[in-house]
Amino acid sequence: MNKKMLLAVLTLLYIKSFSQTIIKRDKEIESMVKEVNADSLKSYITQMVAFGTRSTLSNQSDAKRGIGAARTWVLNKFNDFAAKSNGRLTTFIDTTIYKADGRRVSRDIILGNVVATLKGTDPNDKRIFLISGHLDNMRTSPTDSIGDAPGANDDASGSAAVIECARIMSKHSFPTTIIFVTVSGEEQGLLGANFMAEKAGKGNWNIEAVLNNDIMGSNNSNETNIIDNTRIRVFSEGLSVLDTGRAATNIRNLGLENDGKARQLARYVKEIGERYVENMEVVMVYRNDRFLRGGDHSPYVQRGYAAVRLTEMNENYYHQHQNVRVENGIQYGDLPEFMDFEYLRKNTAINLANLSNLAKAAAMPEEVTIDVKRLGNSTYLSWKAPKSGKATGFYVLMRETTSAVWQKKLFTGATEMKLPFSKDNYFFAVQSVNETGNESLPVVPIVGK
Repeated sequence: MNKKMLLAVLTLLYIKSFSQTIIKRDKEIESMVKEVNADSLKSYITQMVAFGTRSTLSNQSDAKRGIGAARTWVLNKFNDFAAKSNGRLTTFIDTTIYKADGRRVSRDIILGNVVATLKGTDPNDKRIFLISGHLDNMRTSPTDSIGDAPGANDDASGSAAVIECARIMSKHSFPTTIIFVTVSGEEQGLLGANFMAEKAGKGNWNIEAVLNNDIMGSNNSNETNIIDNTRIRVFSEGLSVLDTGRAATNIRNLGLENDGKARQLARYVKEIGERYVENMEVVMVYRNDRFLRGGDHSPYVQRGYAAVRLTEMNENYYHQHQNVRVENGIQYGDLPEFMDFEYLRKNTAINLANLSNLAKAAAMPEEVTIDVKRLGNSTYLSWKAPKSGKATGFYVLMRETTSAVWQKKLFTGATEMKLPFSKDNYFFAVQSVNETGNESLPVVPIVGK
């Protein structure tokens, strides 16, 4: 072997010895992600469209048409999955009487959400993770309950994602509880989500994350004519409405306007989604929802929960809130032929990967603090182990103050770390990690006494 070849071999061995695993995937989650099926999603949407209309104001007693038939069908799907879950998955339609409000509800109605709960295996772990889509839809007029309204993308796509996640995840067990829900009344003013979020608040449910999916299955836009099935948006609120008084003052003093619960969840969705789903970019948008619009995550945000909205990158308003018709050579209406089911598969997989990673992870670390006893160019962080789940270590996260995402992840088996980086120039957080590499949501440190 000549000297040049020997040098080349030694160089390769040196590089290999210091190489890192860029993406470390949990094998179980990776397997579940591969089960997400575009044909299954298409079959769900085809059936939901076949109900003619799913307006919340439509017929509730007809077996083949209207919101009542659609709710029963979703319940039956959930029951099919429950039968194969060894008793872990339970289902029901959660109903309430909603009185006429003189706006988008002209008469008293039965408001119903279809709920499937995958009970956690650890009785001491009270955490809940929730995935949502809205089953109802609308024509051009939100009070038109008679005419056909396919609602293939808005929001059969989000409901299909919920159903597909329930199908796959119900075959697995998780230490924490996962709730799959298709809500009603979104088009009448987020009624079903408000009903559930209020119930959660009164019941002190320990909801750590809500993934709301709405309009996520089409890859093109009108006007701009952009076609893109490689990106999905995640909308997140920067601050909670509960951040008032001393909490708001502290946020301003520490520059934490972009570190609220929902914003941390959005960063997490981006990291985990891109880890498990190839050829997808999760684009963070620093708004609770689209400009002057709202979604079913908002009632949770307003009650202090971490909740985000996942939605397609480019909306097409020819196929949203439109009566089906051809006008000036343009086909209007939310029809299945305008869907991209492979794109929907990838977006559903992003949800599944995030739900699974969160549900498998230990709880967040407790009492995370940053020491400020003296001035200096280093940073000292300390914390306590989580109350539930087994953390085998912790990641200390770092990012520059202008960065949207965490830039460094430093592992430690201890409950403290001194970093040679100034707290003046960086934001920090700590998350628990277990033996299979599943991370909790990050916790931003408070100022230590």
